[in-house]
Amino acid sequence: MKTGEDRLVRKITQALAFKGRSGLALGAGDDAALLQPRPGRQLVLTCDWFLEGSHFLRDKHPPDSIGWKCLARAVSDVAAMGGEPRYFLLSLALPETHTGKWLGGFLRGLARAERRFQCHLAGGDTTRNHKILINVTVIGDVPAGRAVLRSGAKPGDLIFVSGRLGEAELGLRSLRSGRRVIQGKSSRWVKKHLYPEPRLALGRWLAGKRLATAMMDLSDGLSTDLTRLCTASRVGARIAIDKIPKVDLLKKKGRTIPSLTDLGLTELALHGGDDYDLLFTVRPKQGGAIPSSFQGLPLSCIGEITRERQLLLTGPEGLEEQLVARGWDPF
Repeated sequence: MKTGEDRLVRKITQALAFKGRSGLALGAGDDAALLQPRPGRQLVLTCDWFLEGSHFLRDKHPPDSIGWKCLARAVSDVAAMGGEPRYFLLSLALPETHTGKWLGGFLRGLARAERRFQCHLAGGDTTRNHKILINVTVIGDVPAGRAVLRSGAKPGDLIFVSGRLGEAELGLRSLRSGRRVIQGKSSRWVKKHLYPEPRLALGRWLAGKRLATAMMDLSDGLSTDLTRLCTASRVGARIAIDKIPKVDLLKKKGRTIPSLTDLGLTELALHGGDDYDLLFTVRPKQGGAIPSSFQGLPLSCIGEITRERQLLLTGPEGLEEQLVARGWDPF
C-alpha cells in the first residue's frame, strides 16, 4: 500500500523522468543513486537552499519560476568553476495544500530547467512543513586540473563581469511593487529575477581556453562577491564606476522609472543580487582574448586586481573611495 509520501515521490519522479541516456548507473527510486564518474574528469559538488520568505514569496513568485530557479541557482555554482552539470538531488518540504496544482507548476518549471541545463534528477527526499523549503544538490564535473577557483587572482589581473548588473534586483523590486506577472510578458528585469540563466557556456569556454585565473558567480551582489574573491586570492581590487555595466533603462513613451537616477543604477549594479552572471579575472597579456560579447552576452572589463588588500571604487574624475560589501547577507 502506497503512503502519501510514496505518491508524492512518484509524481516528482514521473514529472522529471529523463527519456534519454543520463549516464546514471542507478537513478531515483532506490536508497541512493549510483554514479560512474567520467574518465579524466573531477567531480564538482554544490548545494543550495531556496526558502520561502528568504528567497521567494509564495504570493509573488509563480510556482514554475520557483522550480526553474531552485535548479538554476545551484547550476550557476558549477558554471563558475568552468564545469558541466550532470545530476541533481532534490529535497522538498511543503504543506499538504501544495501537493496538487502548486506542485504541478513547480515541477513543470523544474523539468524545463532540467532539460535546459542537461542536469537530471538522481534522487532526493520529501517531507511536510508549513513553509516551502527546497534544497538542491548538483553533481557536475570538469576536466581534471581545469577547474577555475576563487583563489587564483594575482596583482595586475584584469577584472571582468558578464551581463548587466542590477537587473535581477530591479526585477525583484518591480515584483514586490505589486506588478502582476504574466509568463512571457514580464519585463526583462523581472524575467531575469524569476528565470536566471547560469552562464554555463561562458564558464566552460573560459576554463577550456585557460583564460580565467579566478572566477565566481554573482549571486549576492558585486560588492560582496568581489570581496570574497579577493579574500580567497589574498589581493585587493580597484574598479571604475563608469566601467560597470548597469541596467539599460529604455524609455517607453518618453518615460523611464523616475526613482532610478544614475546613482540608483550604480547602487543596483554594485549591491544587487541574483544576477547569476560571472565575475572573473584574466592575466593582462590575455585581456585582448576576451571579446566584448560572448554568444550575445556582454563582457566588460571593470578594473584590476591590486597587491594592497583593499577594495577601491574610482569615480569619473579619479576620486577613490572604499568599496563596502553591501550585497545580500542571509544573516
